[in-house]
Amino acid sequence: MASMNDHPGERAAADPVKLIGVRETPLSVDEVFRAVGDDAAGGTVLFVGTVRDHDGGSSVDRLGYSCHPSAEAELRRVAEKVAANHPVRALAAVHRVGDLEIGDLAVVVAVSCPHRAEAFAACRGLIDDLKREVPIWKHQTFSDGTEEWVGAC
Repeated sequence: MASMNDHPGERAAADPVKLIGVRETPLSVDEVFRAVGDDAAGGTVLFVGTVRDHDGGSSVDRLGYSCHPSAEAELRRVAEKVAANHPVRALAAVHRVGDLEIGDLAVVVAVSCPHRAEAFAACRGLIDDLKREVPIWKHQTFSDGTEEWVGAC
């Protein structure tokens, strides 16, 4: 009798990176969620980063993201690294650039894996590595007129 781990669905998919993008247009949670659908996945985790009205105790009036031309390729590299370290069935990540309003979606990432714990770990790794390694920068303008650039998104 085969063990549970012998089932193909218990392993990572051959090509789990389904959607990668750095876009000037609004992001869609539905698009990202659909991209990671997989019949062998028992757990799907979705993270949505939104533009908030404050940061560090100061009110934010405006926010914009800009990126290096290599940002999308770096995002793919990060996604492939996460997929190599977890049994990912499907993975998607999109980030917005340009001027955003309070409440807009800035980043949407999702991962599906055979089990929930794996999906949570992979999604956490994906968003953390994206923020740390992908060359996307945030420019915030505060209500008091001061401005701040924040490193990788």
